[in-house]
Parts: sequence; structure tokens; C-alpha cells
Amino acid sequence: MREYVKRINQKASKLSNEQLLSIINELYSENESLYSLIDSLSNGLLIVDNNFCLLRNNLIVESRIPFSVHLDEIKDSNNPLWEYIEDEEIAGFFKNCMEKEITNSTEEFSTVTSGGSVRFLNISISPLMQEGNLCGKIILVNDITHKKNQDVRLHRMENLANLTNLAAGMAHEIKNPLGAMSIHIQLIQKALVKARENDSLPEKKFLENHLDVVNEEIEHLNKLVMDFLLAVRPVNANLELKIPDTIIKNVIEFIRPEFLNCGIQIETKFEGNSKKIMLDEKLFRDVIINLTQNSLAAIKTRISENQKNYSGLFEIQTFINDNKYIIVLSDNGCGMNENTVSKIFEPYFTTKANGTGLGMTMAYKIVKEFSGEILVDSKENKGSKFTLSFPIPQKDTKLLNDETCKE
Repeated sequence: MREYVKRINQKASKLSNEQLLSIINELYSENESLYSLIDSLSNGLLIVDNNFCLLRNNLIVESRIPFSVHLDEIKDSNNPLWEYIEDEEIAGFFKNCMEKEITNSTEEFSTVTSGGSVRFLNISISPLMQEGNLCGKIILVNDITHKKNQDVRLHRMENLANLTNLAAGMAHEIKNPLGAMSIHIQLIQKALVKARENDSLPEKKFLENHLDVVNEEIEHLNKLVMDFLLAVRPVNANLELKIPDTIIKNVIEFIRPEFLNCGIQIETKFEGNSKKIMLDEKLFRDVIINLTQNSLAAIKTRISENQKNYSGLFEIQTFINDNKYIIVLSDNGCGMNENTVSKIFEPYFTTKANGTGLGMTMAYKIVKEFSGEILVDSKENKGSKFTLSFPIPQKDTKLLNDETCKE
């Protein structure tokens, strides 16, 4: 098309008005076909100049990015595009790309629609070239919500596969109190039969003792069932792209007074570089608090033993490794033996007198819901270290080269 226009320009003076009119109609038709093609794209498209002022867009982009005005109203504006974007993170991304003259970049964002549902967007910026010169940016907006939801469903299906082992453990836990209940009920029945044979009934206290045991076991069973329902209930995670470093820092400030009151030092090192990962903020916070409380209990156990030259220490650090966000929580508490370490994530396994044995199971489920991994390393009287790793969303950087622009 470009070469065709050049040739027409060279011969324009020799063409009749009818020929020029015919060529203009052809160009108009070609131009309309190009705009129709742009509007038919399944991805949102924005074309901006070097100052991020809007030049062209397709229709679907307004359903992807929340704008404060219709884009047709700002095409002749000299204001940068981000001033009309209601999502602060997306607006900040565009502003940063202009100020730092970034020509190639891809980021993922989560936005909330007016209806309250969460949508995930992949936004990529590529250079717009004309005759070898940078004349603007091409912005592609891809809705990846369906893919993200598929990934979540896949992980949930994997978690459901673990319910078989959980159900087997639950059956074993129910069996013991049922057996005890059966024995005491049989004793009551035998006593009543014997009493009727002798035309006398046993003392009231005799029946009460056995019935009290039955009631205790019923209460025990009820608690087991409630804990079981909690353990097997699917994790209702509302996944969004969040900066975990910020959440962890808030948790540390929340638990710091409790640690300091016990004379326990807290050391932190955050090198997560403000990376975003897919998580539910509330559930992620619950996991971190659960692990910090376990460390607190382990350190207090060693403190209670009055060991000489012992000073409690809890450390937490974050960093990026191999495109994964890593959290390491470590303490110098009482630690665990190999048997405890091997069972720590099993439901109903606990070393605490009043523990339910479900805290670490739930932490494991939540981490898996975030497509993450959790590992533990511990030595008795040395301490424990928990390592959590989460995938960082991939960025597929696309480059629109000069040759592509010329076509």
C-alpha cells in the first residue's frame, strides 16, 4: 500500500480528475477495511504517539480497561492517555513507560469490573515505527481471565485427589470413639438386664458415669466432623495480582510487639522487588501468621527450658530466584525430629496439647491454591526453616519491528 501511494503521488499531476477521484475512493475503501480489521481484533488495541496521546483504538479496548470517558472524546486531546484511566496501576504503568522511554514491556494486571468480578489483563507495549523512526507505541490488551481460571480449576482438581487420604484418616479417627461408646452402652444394657432379673435397678451414679463417657465421646465426634468439614471444604480464594512483600511487611508489624514482649528478635530482608503474584490477600496473610505463630511457640519452648546463652531469633526474607517469588521463614526454636517433619502437613497430626492438627494442612492447601510449593527443614534444638515459592506471571514481550510496520 505504501509503495502504491508513492507511485500515485509521482503521477498525480498527469491524472485526470476522474482518475484521482477513483483512486481516492479506492484508498478510502482500503482505509475502511483496515479500520474494520482493527475493530475485529479479539484483543484491545491502543495506538499512541510518543507522548502517549491517543491516535487510534478499537472498540473492545474500552471493555478491557476502565476509562473515565469514551475514547472518541479524547482523540484530539493533548493530554496523555493515563489521565483518563481509572485503574491506578495500569495508569502508572503507562506513565512509567513514557517517562523512562520504555518501548518494549509486558505486565499483567487484575481489575475489578463494575459488577464486582475480577478480570486479569496482559498489557504489552511495542514500538510503532515509520520509515525507521519511532513515532509512537502500539498497546495490546489481552483478557487472560479464562486462562487464569482454568489454571485455578486444575489445581483444585489436584487438591481433590488428596481427599481420599483425608477421608481415610477421618474414618480412623471416628472409629476409636465409636468403639468406646459401644463398650459403655453395652455395659449399661447388661446392668439393666441384670437389674431387671433381680427386680432392682443399679444406683443412679453407675448409669451417670457411663453416660457421661458416652456424651464426651459424642462431643469428640462432633468436633472431629466439624474439623473434617473445615479441612475438606474447597479454599474459596479470590485470586488477584498482589505485591506479597507489602502484605508480609504489614504482618510483621502486626506480630512484632508479641515477639518483642517475649524477648525475641525479628530480622527481615525484603528483595522481592515489588513483584506481583496470584494470591488471595486474606488467605496469604493467614498462612504467614500461622507460620510466624508456630515459630513463636517453638522459640518460647526453648526459652522455658532456661538454656544458657540462648536468645530467640525469628528471620524472614524474600527474594526472586528462577522466575519464582521465594519466602523463607526461619527460627532458632526447639525444632522438630524427622518423624514430625514427615507428617507436619498431614491432617490431624499435631504436637500441641490443644492443637487440631489442621493448621498446617490448611496452610499447605492455600499455598497449593496459589500454585505454590512449601518445604520445611528442621533439626531438634536447632530450629526450623519454611520455604515458600510461588510462580511469577510470565511476560511474553512482543516486538513489532520496522519491517512489520512497512507491510
